Amino acid sequence: MSRRVVITGLGAVTPLGTGVDKFWKGIKANKLGISFIDAFNTERTGVKIAGVVRDFNEEEYFDVPGCFDKKEARRMDTFTKYALIAAHEALGDAGTDLSDLDPYRVGVLVGSGIGGIDLTLSEYTKFLEKGPSRMSAFYIPMMISNMAAGTIAMKTGFRGANFDITTACATGTHSIGEAFRKIKDGYLDAAIAGGTESTNVEFTYGGFSNMKALSKSSDLERASIPFDKERNGFVLGEGSGIVVLEEYEHAKARGAKIYAEVAGYGATCDAYHMTSPMPSGEAAGMGMTLAMQEAGLTPADVDYINAHGTSTGLNDKYETAAIKNAFGEYAHSVKINSTKSMIGHLLGAAGAVEAIVCAKTIQEGFIHRTVGYKVPDEECDLDYCVNGNIEQEVRAALSNSLGFGGHNATLCFKKIN
Repeated sequence: MSRRVVITGLGAVTPLGTGVDKFWKGIKANKLGISFIDAFNTERTGVKIAGVVRDFNEEEYFDVPGCFDKKEARRMDTFTKYALIAAHEALGDAGTDLSDLDPYRVGVLVGSGIGGIDLTLSEYTKFLEKGPSRMSAFYIPMMISNMAAGTIAMKTGFRGANFDITTACATGTHSIGEAFRKIKDGYLDAAIAGGTESTNVEFTYGGFSNMKALSKSSDLERASIPFDKERNGFVLGEGSGIVVLEEYEHAKARGAKIYAEVAGYGATCDAYHMTSPMPSGEAAGMGMTLAMQEAGLTPADVDYINAHGTSTGLNDKYETAAIKNAFGEYAHSVKINSTKSMIGHLLGAAGAVEAIVCAKTIQEGFIHRTVGYKVPDEECDLDYCVNGNIEQEVRAALSNSLGFGGHNATLCFKKIN
């Protein structure tokens, strides 16, 4: 049995704002969500700029049904709060609590690349200074990366497949892809899917900085510059992206607003290097090809790619090679952009937030500019939408995520017919 799967609800917590409306307005205005770090002294890491969530006020959600109260908030890590609020928005946007479905047929697949890294740092500091007896009894259940998915289920009562995929930067895309497959293949009728991350502590920046992955630019407009020849590392971000996926006939029967159809999913592995993508782009390219094949499309049918586009020297060059592998002669005609040019790299949440961008792009026929780009790179020679926003019909779109460890994931979205 093969069934169609559609997106009916969106929720987001991002550096451009909490809520999809704020986020999308910022995207359309080419607004920068990255800013100077003020949570700690940046001298030791040399990293000055990040995509920080600035407008998230947890008190606004105290005692809101489906969210959390003050006591619960103290026992919930930030990455879990982001995911819960994004899920709450997505269900509200979908216009249903899905209570008409068997709760064992509704899943929650929400991943995190790191989990409670800020809590781990604070509890380890407490451990060193005061000993293990002073550590929080809630440390483990608050820190583990599956707790976002678990908490959403506790709040919604959904009892279907529930797990946390952790594939670094590909986490959110894999989560949506696996949820899509479970609905398509008949194991679920609906799912909450996406990714979440909270990273705004010096400890995190220190680790990424020492591996030479982060930009140390002090120019907000030239820090996250995907595909630009002067790119020098990615800008670390945080937030959450959540989508509601439904079996098409169920969504149609209830008169749901449908953003787009999830029509294909490709997952491959470079089997090459801990952090560098495969230079030939072969495996990432195959992920795109598999996603298009499952959707019944050819490269000529795809109008737009939301690239992984991290602003690192290797990723952007090798992702360009991957697109050429998958698209052949059509590589130079497809529109490509990088949302990370405005919000930075949200790690485990990146692919999910970028899936939201694809859904809105298809709905509105609006392809955002890759912001900050100035200097062409002869090794990145495709159409990265650098001259401005583009308004055109988007019949089909791909969203790429390439994670440390060689994890590649591509989702294919189609305009609903």
